[in-house]
Amino acid sequence: MITLGALNDITHIRHAFFTRTGGVSTGLYASLNCGRGSKDEPAAVQENRARAAARMEVAPENLVTCHQVHSPTCVVVEEPWSPEMAPKADAMATRRPGIALGILTADCAPVLFADSKARVIGAAHSGWKGAKGGVIEATVARMVELGAKPNRIVACIGPCIAQRSYEVGPEFPAPFEEEDPRNRDYFAPARKPGHFLFDLAAYVTRRLGDSGVTVIQRCPNDTVAEEDRFFSYRRSCLRGEPDYGRGLSAIVLQN
Repeated sequence: MITLGALNDITHIRHAFFTRTGGVSTGLYASLNCGRGSKDEPAAVQENRARAAARMEVAPENLVTCHQVHSPTCVVVEEPWSPEMAPKADAMATRRPGIALGILTADCAPVLFADSKARVIGAAHSGWKGAKGGVIEATVARMVELGAKPNRIVACIGPCIAQRSYEVGPEFPAPFEEEDPRNRDYFAPARKPGHFLFDLAAYVTRRLGDSGVTVIQRCPNDTVAEEDRFFSYRRSCLRGEPDYGRGLSAIVLQN
């Protein structure tokens, strides 16, 4: 489990970027796979989520995750939902104590947010598609609706795919450069001619800054390279594996 100082300094929240260790799943999913969308044994996933919830000091049913679809949609959480009622969304915000907002990732960037003064928290699943589509801005906007102010928000970007592991094709940079010429900075030449290496975490950081967030902290980890600590969709694809586990990142506002 990884925590970051910028959020640790806020006394009335708990947060965690969980690693893949400490669970009961086996094989491709070893061991703390928290993704209900995987083909892992449902009972194992349920136990893993219960263990994570315990670390967050909440009941298992109070750990909520969305049906993530790489969208810019952020929902306000007023009460926990059942797995069957999970909304199709990629971010959440709440001011309700005791509800842990959970994000599932396997290379995409999990982002946790908090405005200490307003007692508002948020969480976002930010892959390239969601980030480009506006999921960061949507999360900040929802938090503002609940009383937060962008310049008071602390945002922490959890473990995700690092630039050195994120090779993209020749068609990939153009839409980003059309969006903003500054985005050229997030692409470096790859060894394969015409291909590039994309810095997802840096791009998410810019989107956070452009949203008015001034306190931003990033984990240095690479989910692809650190197999013993993190699940990775790209690593599984490169190996031709049939599925992959999902790591959990979560934040909760305490009473």
